[in-house]
Amino acid sequence: MHTNLGAFCVGPDCSFREAVRHIDENGLGIVLVVDPERRLLGTITDGDARRAILANVNLEAPVAALLALKAGSRHARPVTARVGTDRETCVRLMRSHGILHLPLLDAQERVAGVVRLNDFVQEGPLPTLQAVVMAGGAGRRLSPLTDETPKPMLPIGDRPLLEIIIEQLREAGITQVKVTTHHKPEKIVEHFGDGKEFGVELSYMEEDRPLGTAGALGLLAAPTTTTLVVCGDILTQVDYRTLVAYHRGHQAELTMVVRPHDLKVPYGVVECDGPLVRRVREKPVLNLFVNAGIYLLEPSAFTDIPKAQRFDMTDLIQSLLDAGRRVVSFPLYEFWLDIGQHADYREAQEQVKTWKSS
Repeated sequence: MHTNLGAFCVGPDCSFREAVRHIDENGLGIVLVVDPERRLLGTITDGDARRAILANVNLEAPVAALLALKAGSRHARPVTARVGTDRETCVRLMRSHGILHLPLLDAQERVAGVVRLNDFVQEGPLPTLQAVVMAGGAGRRLSPLTDETPKPMLPIGDRPLLEIIIEQLREAGITQVKVTTHHKPEKIVEHFGDGKEFGVELSYMEEDRPLGTAGALGLLAAPTTTTLVVCGDILTQVDYRTLVAYHRGHQAELTMVVRPHDLKVPYGVVECDGPLVRRVREKPVLNLFVNAGIYLLEPSAFTDIPKAQRFDMTDLIQSLLDAGRRVVSFPLYEFWLDIGQHADYREAQEQVKTWKSS
């Protein structure tokens, strides 16, 4: 039983932003919303948070507003058990209700802790899939650091970024990894070899010329399993297991990871219908989603990738959409950083210090 109430209990006036921070930091995938007497008002799960992000729920809105969105759903009223409930009963409750968490209440109906299905049932391996890390970019904006070093091989803390990425894949149970290379490929091969030292089976696909963010996938033999594609210049703490479950649950042919990005317009925005002004908004903030450079593809998606031609992932996605095929977005609230410029590289160095201390 998890009993650190401060890590997973929040009040109804807590902001959505703060609740998401708790979910990210506690590693449980849930926060419990409680009143001042610690009585349970509702729950906000990882899935609830991602759905709310996609619905553009204001991050400063109170979590009480999120609970209101669940009203009428089958998860509106939390399923609970008493402290001391035996393992078999907890597992049966969670499985029968299709939930992954079970709040535990004391004799006074106050929250005393929470258990997860994974606390009792060993988490199985990920469905068989392979990973492709795109590591061929020259990283010119990071010159002179990248003049003689591939961008994914730049040290973040005390090891290369690509080593961090491969470790995260291995920890998620993904051991079949291919790396695309172009700029200074020998630096990558010399460091990783066949990958055995890093707990993975590693192979390489060298691009004789840049083929774009999807074109290099045309070098692969036709895959028979789901493929995870990760850009090699991204530092993130995305949960790959959650991503794969989301992809499967939505029966997607391609899932792209997206992250919220607020764009502040420094002018008054005028909305017109022909010559008629319909609305004026003074310096609005546009809530957008941007591509985070992480994708899951089913084998069928590869049929749209040309061989030995430059082709970007955005081209592939648009091709699938034009054909009416199923592409879904996975909203990211975990840490994410595209290391494209010197300021980003400096931020990455500071970020990994917090990972080591947490």
